Amino acid sequence: MVDPTPDRGTRQELHACLLATAQDIASLLRTDADAATLIPDATWTVGQAAAHLVLANELMADLAAGTERAYGDGTAASLAAANEDSLAAWPERDLTVLADGLVRHTEAFVAADVLADSAAPVASPLGPMTQEILGSYLLTHMLGHGWDMARALRRPHMIDRRRAELCLPFLLTAMPWVLDRDAAGNLDVTYTLGLRGNPDRFAAAFSGGSVTVTPGAPQRSDCTIITESVTFLLIALGRCSPWSAVARGKILAWGRRPHLAATFPTYFRAP
Repeated sequence: MVDPTPDRGTRQELHACLLATAQDIASLLRTDADAATLIPDATWTVGQAAAHLVLANELMADLAAGTERAYGDGTAASLAAANEDSLAAWPERDLTVLADGLVRHTEAFVAADVLADSAAPVASPLGPMTQEILGSYLLTHMLGHGWDMARALRRPHMIDRRRAELCLPFLLTAMPWVLDRDAAGNLDVTYTLGLRGNPDRFAAAFSGGSVTVTPGAPQRSDCTIITESVTFLLIALGRCSPWSAVARGKILAWGRRPHLAATFPTYFRAP
């Protein structure tokens, strides 16, 4: 599992990205948008997605402040059930009200996170992680749903290269938790992963129906996959087909077994 401890400057940058992302989504919601607009390829409306973000950011702010709150058991089914229960219990769908709430809870998260130990353990909805990874988780979550709402409303999205890179600590940490063990089966393969334009490399080693993710390129790799940053995030969140990304030149692969690049995303199931 990857558990980096970023320097103070990176943490400040994460805070700035969290606040800017919340403002970008809030601006999207404050347009003449219709809360009843359906999210493409989903069952939620824009109003439901926005309400979910407000509730999730409130949860994350509480966790950052040291308040323990249960939210499912880490499985996809339990998280989906918790999402539906929370939305049913809070029927607010006014997009202006939701925009204000999203910004307010994001500010509360940052205020709590500034005072917290970045290496402190936190019991998140997806399992234990450090306080610093929790911030990356929050950014990833906002960008995923922000992308959905921007698509639904036919507005520009708010994901850029640096924001996608700041999601990487969470995405790498979460890989073992979202592994589809049936799909991985008895796979015995080691991948080298990286983002285009970023020198950092990571190893994802599959063995015995599990995956171990570590920083740095492995000594022996079967397949190296270098992906454009925004594309990596969207594929990880299930918002982009890896096949279309390959066709558009967003993914490059090489090594002893380069054909393994095509199957890599199929070993995971985003919650």
